[in-house]
Formats: sequence, C-alpha cells, structure tokens
Amino acid sequence: MMLHELVIYARREGLKVQPGFEPETIRWLLVFSPEAKFLGVQDLAGEERKSKGREFAVCPAAPSNWLLAGGRANFLVESLQTVVCYCKSEDDLPKASVKHAFFVDLLDQASSSVPELAPVAAALNDPAVLETIRTRLVENKAKPTHKATLAIIQPDGTLSIFVQRDDWHGWWLQFFHGLDTRGEDPGPRPAKGGPSMMRCFLSGELVHAQRTHNKIKGLADVGGQPTGDVLAGFDKDAFASFGLKQGANAAMSQQSAKVYSTALNHLIRHRSHRLAGTKIAYWYSGHVPEQLDALADVLGGIDLPEADETSEDASPSVAREKAQAMSRARAALDAIRTGKRPDLAAYRYYALTLSANAGRVVVRDWMEGSFEELVTAVNAWFDDLAIVHRQGQHVVANHKFAAVLAAPLRDLKDASAPLTACLWRSAVKRQPIPHEVMAQTLARVRIDLIQGDSPRHARLGLLKAFCNRNERTPNMKTSLDEFETHPAYLCGRIMAILGQIQYRALGDVGAGVIQRYYAAASATPALVLGRLIRTAQIAHLPKIESPGLRQWFQNQLTEVWSKLSQPPPSALTLEEQTLFAMGYYHQSAHRSEAKDAEAAPEEAAGQQSNS
Repeated sequence: MMLHELVIYARREGLKVQPGFEPETIRWLLVFSPEAKFLGVQDLAGEERKSKGREFAVCPAAPSNWLLAGGRANFLVESLQTVVCYCKSEDDLPKASVKHAFFVDLLDQASSSVPELAPVAAALNDPAVLETIRTRLVENKAKPTHKATLAIIQPDGTLSIFVQRDDWHGWWLQFFHGLDTRGEDPGPRPAKGGPSMMRCFLSGELVHAQRTHNKIKGLADVGGQPTGDVLAGFDKDAFASFGLKQGANAAMSQQSAKVYSTALNHLIRHRSHRLAGTKIAYWYSGHVPEQLDALADVLGGIDLPEADETSEDASPSVAREKAQAMSRARAALDAIRTGKRPDLAAYRYYALTLSANAGRVVVRDWMEGSFEELVTAVNAWFDDLAIVHRQGQHVVANHKFAAVLAAPLRDLKDASAPLTACLWRSAVKRQPIPHEVMAQTLARVRIDLIQGDSPRHARLGLLKAFCNRNERTPNMKTSLDEFETHPAYLCGRIMAILGQIQYRALGDVGAGVIQRYYAAASATPALVLGRLIRTAQIAHLPKIESPGLRQWFQNQLTEVWSKLSQPPPSALTLEEQTLFAMGYYHQSAHRSEAKDAEAAPEEAAGQQSNS
C-alpha cells in the first residue's frame, strides 16, 4: 500500500521519473564566458546559513554501481574535488585527477550536441584556470565534497546554467542506455534465479524483475550511507524466498523502481523532519494550504530541543497570538465542518517514519487515515497538553513536539526511536500515553522539584494528557479544579500549600519542605502529610507577620483537607502519583495567580475576617 501511494504522489507532483535523471542539490556554480574565460564562482546557498544549495529538478544521474567501479564521474554535476581537483589533502589528488579527466571527457563528448561545452571542457583542462578556480573556492570556504555545475554568460548577458537546459538530454540518454550495450551497468539489471517474466508489484504487468532497486538518499543523518540506502534489497540468502534471487523476491520493472524511489527521495528532501534518530515524512492525497496543514502544528519548531521553554515566560498577549498562529488543525476542522472546504473531508493523510542501518532503509512506522480524523486528533493532542502557566498568568497550549519528546528525558539527545514512535502515534492517532512514558516523566518532575527547579510546562502537560487518556484516572483540567475530590489530587494540593506557608514564613531556606519531603509525600502521603501539617501549624504559620495572610493560609489548608472523605492514602500507585503532581502544580499555579493579583490573599483574608 505504501509503495502505491508513493507512485500516486510522484504522478501528482509531476516528478521526473525517467531513468538517468534525478534531482540534485548543487552548492556552487562555475561561471564562464562564451569564450570559456573563467568569470567566477557563485554560491547557490545564498545568505541562508542552513541552506545546502539550490535544487535542480532534472540532473544527469549515472548509476551509482557504475560510478563505484572507479575512475568515473557523473556528467555536468559532480563534487568540487572531481570538477576542479579541489582536494582536502594532496593524498586525494591522484584519484581526483583521474575522475576529473573522465568528467572533462564527458563534456567533450557531449559537445557534439551542445557546442558551448567544448570551450568549457578546454578551460577545465588548463592547469592555470583550475588554480584560479581553486583560489576562489578557498576564499569562499568551499568544501571538496560540495556539488558543483557549470554555466556560461550568453552574449545578451543572461546566465545559462547547463543543467537547466534540455539540449543535452538526448545525448545523455544515448550515453546512459549505451552503457548496457557495452557490457557496462546502466542501472538496476534484471534479476537472476527467477522466471524470465514476473508480475510487477506496482504496475501488475509482466516485466523483467530488476536485480537491484534505486537507492534512497538523504538518510545519512539517521544511520544511512552518504551514497544512499536500499528500501527493497535481498543480498543475503536469509532475505530470499522460494529460491528466488535478489530483486526477484519483490519483482519490479526498472520504471516502477525508479518511480517509488524518486517519490521517496522527494519526500525526504522536501517534506520530512528529523527527530531523535528518525525522519518523519508526511503528505496528503490533495493540496492542503500551509495555513490548514495540521501536522505542521505538531512538527513546527521540531529542531528546537527546548522549544517549549523559549517562549513560556512570554506575556499573555504574546502567548495568545502564538496559540492563534499555530491553530492550523482547528482552522482545518472548522473549514470542514462549516462547509468552507468540504473537499478536505475526502482527503487522506500519509505519514512515514524512517531511519537506516547498514545500508538499508528502516521503515519504523506507516500511518494513513482520513484528513478529518487527523485534524480531530491533533486538536485533541493540543487540548490534552494545554496546561496553566506556572505563574498562573495564561495557558501554555503550543507545545512543540520536540519539547514533549524531551519531557520524559534528561535531554532530547537521549530520545529513542520507540519513544518517538509512540508519542507520534499519540499525536496523530489519538492513542493513550504509555505508562512507561508517564513513569519517566513523573520521575523527571520529581527530580526538578527536589532540586528546587520549576518543572517544564511540557512535562506537566504530558502528565495531564496521560490522565485524560487513561480510563483509570479522572480527567484533568488545564488549571486548578476546585471540584476534584480524588485523594491523590487533594494531597498534592495540600503539599503545595505547605510549601507556600513555609516560604512566606521563613523565605528561601534552600532545602525546604518540598525539596525534602515531596518524593515521600507523593508516594506515602499518610506517613508524611500529618507531620508536615503539625510543623506548619507550630513552626511556620505563627511566623507569618500578617494576621490576615496567616488566617488565609489556615483557611486554605482547612478547606482542602476537609474535602478528603477519609485520611490520606497510605500509598499511591504511579497513576495516583501523577494526580498528586497535577494537584501540586495546579495549586502552585493558582497561588501564583493570587500572588500576582496585588496581595489577593491579604484582601481575601480581610473579607473572611469581616464575614
């Protein structure tokens, strides 16, 4: 099913799927005059720091296995090391010189169809010209591995880049297919060890099954090879069935193999996001404008490991603006339900999680479904993660996926592929948060509090999402729920009040009741809370100078304790400890809100005394 959707994607995007051509990202342009005088180099990356260059949709692509034979080069597009012998060390020069000579020879041969290539080839054979080019490249801090191509300035002053022209296509195809007639490999070859004709997995036609398939590129940063990795490969006996050899186990024609590989390469380049050792690529069955792209909400800012923290102290107005700007999923759902975009209801989404290992593409996950189900799930994801700001000023609702992924971990670099996959499915498929993830997140929250740090909003948001998607725990609200009577939640609220009482009485004492007793109180509240309340009544409340504030805290403590229908539990399960953490955080944020309201506790205490 996945391969068929890739074929449909290639057709809809109008991708060039003819063997012998591939898109290529090129960094450097070597510019010549019509008389082949070298004019300069042009950095196609422009001013974008992260840009790798400019992509050209139709470039000549020699077979990788043919190039690996040694001493050979691609036509028109090659590394700077090959094009101008721009080497990192002198040890690389002999090998580069051989490939350079081959590259220039191809230009000479192609000049029969493109006469302008002849003087350029002659210039690249001139040692003085090569030295000048290398000097310019050093000045521009180019790397030998950067891709380069050629261009000339036309008599009318326009820049003509050869790979953008099509006058060389005929010569190149003749050369490409001629490799086979000369006994050289032009690409994937018919498989041996199987019937002469087999049904193609993609087209259903009788075809000569290709021995090998085109490689998938762009996975080098997630375990893959720089030269590419295979999606369908059978180079070991253990991978084969029924005595078939290599590609005969997944019969495809050369054209079919080219189509699916081109589509997947295009997705990796243009619609994928790297995350924790994997790449997530997604697309839709029809055109979805950027402002309605629901998955862009989830994956936005994915390269920022602490994206949640960079803006969480922003003003409430800024937070509201960010939330509105990121509500693509909600806008898409509204467009469907109000009839503004009824066509979106018929759309489908496709999501693919990839990595690579030992030269093979690893498909870690494949999801598909209706677009309406997707936007509903994404809306639920953000609703479940939404949590009141720690100062109680506003709601933090725009958690980046990277921040959520980092929530159970010490650092985002520790994220594993299984963790990424389960949280990704929770976001896209509305699946529950796994207990293992909850336990890890709870441990990180506990460590934060013991160390005197404020837990990240994404951590509390993830705990809230766990509660709301777990049948055995009550749904948690975004902020304090005065009507929630679960003992664990109430015990957490009491713990927060005790910490506030100590702080108002003694100030910052370093290791206070939270740092010392939170871990024990969250696991065995019956053994800890009673003793802490007595300490607060004897040692802390009397030291609060303001009588009104002292009475206000006493009333708060009494009010929450009275909601316990029985004594505090002797022990709490991990699920109940999550409720304890939510109660503690909600009460702390609620108290901060009161504190921010210009001495609201004193005013409230005065009103209670008068009543």
